[in-house]
Amino acid sequence: AAAYTAVDRAESEIAAAWALNAVAPALLAAATARAGIPLVHVSTDYVFDGRTEAPCTPDTPIDPQSVYGASKAAGEIAVRSANPRHAILRTAWVASPHRGNFVKTMLRLAAERERLSVVDDQHGSPTSAGDLAAGLAQIAQALARDPTAPTGTHHFVNTGATTWCGFARAIVAGAARRGARAVPVEAIPTSAFPTPARRPTYSVLSTASLTAAYGLRPRPWERALDDILDRLVGPERTTTETQA
Repeated sequence: AAAYTAVDRAESEIAAAWALNAVAPALLAAATARAGIPLVHVSTDYVFDGRTEAPCTPDTPIDPQSVYGASKAAGEIAVRSANPRHAILRTAWVASPHRGNFVKTMLRLAAERERLSVVDDQHGSPTSAGDLAAGLAQIAQALARDPTAPTGTHHFVNTGATTWCGFARAIVAGAARRGARAVPVEAIPTSAFPTPARRPTYSVLSTASLTAAYGLRPRPWERALDDILDRLVGPERTTTETQA
């Protein structure tokens, strides 16, 4: 599960990004193949160019637009080339109660500022790290138990789609239901928030092949977000508690 995930910094730390995201998976895939061990590898929506208008399937042609995306695409190719018994899972917009991520950042900023401005023209599927971990474990167990278990590339994201602004509004609203401070979230275009790395405009991922191969059916991202907010903020308050 190790990776170089500092998307913008990768634009200037090219060697580090490629060492972790391309060279390391190549070595790991070769070593596991020699030992007869199946390999589960995590990849990203950044391997796509983000110009589609329909959910990307595992067969959608890749065209990474950043150093990070290119390094992860190279890692995928290395795993496919070196270990035939592999499962590559692309994911996106991962959040959890732990470490730095978009949910924790929005909660912090909502507590500090009177208004938030968030990009509203990038589309994707928020994903719970806990849900992803459970899916990875189930796939790893299937590969370990059954030599004929499905291999190949699949997508794991929580179902449904939104924009970063829509995600931020859901976070702020959910936190408010739990007693936190609510602030307005203003929609802005990507052009108003330039970054070193180009982000995919549309990177909603289809999970149909995941369901067909392993029977996994990720839940809606809104339910996953509720669980994260329960951990970070607390349970939702009743009407009586809110009025009090």
